[in-house]
Amino acid sequence: MMRNKVVKSQFHSADLRTWSIWGWRALFALMRVLFGVGWLLAGVTKVLGEGGSSGHSWFAQPGVFLTDYLIKALDKPNVPGFYKSLIEDVALNQVMVLNYAIPVVQIIVGLFLIAGFMIFPSVLICLFMHINFILSGNINVMSLTLYTTAFGILLSGTRVYAFSLDCYLKIGSLFIFMNRKPNTGTLHALPAMAQMKSPTS
Repeated sequence: MMRNKVVKSQFHSADLRTWSIWGWRALFALMRVLFGVGWLLAGVTKVLGEGGSSGHSWFAQPGVFLTDYLIKALDKPNVPGFYKSLIEDVALNQVMVLNYAIPVVQIIVGLFLIAGFMIFPSVLICLFMHINFILSGNINVMSLTLYTTAFGILLSGTRVYAFSLDCYLKIGSLFIFMNRKPNTGTLHALPAMAQMKSPTS
């Protein structure tokens, strides 16, 4: 009887651990999808205009809204001096390129994140855009929430690959940092795919 109780206790502990692992993976997958939806909507809104109004579309009025945004950023006291110089010397001179590039990139990374394809490169691109938004003085609750979410995804390790194309296509390990084997001096890739498939990882 005692042995049966011990065995049942071990199975119960294993089940709890398995549920805990997959629970965390599902949570990070949901975080990734919502993060992607946010970026997708940001891009679509710029293309179609707020509320579907072409009068607020970046494509219907090329350069108008972005130029206005950049000029207003120059007048903000919380924008660093080096970034103001970057706006004047680079951004304002390339407004038309940025006008089309920003919405398209936002839509692409949004779709990639929702599908779980090229997750880490997509998050890094989003993080780069977030940093530019913050440096331009665009600091609000939504911006900080998305900024924090980006770091959460980057720090989640292999959990973020759950329910993703990266896992299905087995390309997630390409973006896992290399790890050095002890006492050999050789490099080997972390077994990310094995960790994702095994519920005891």
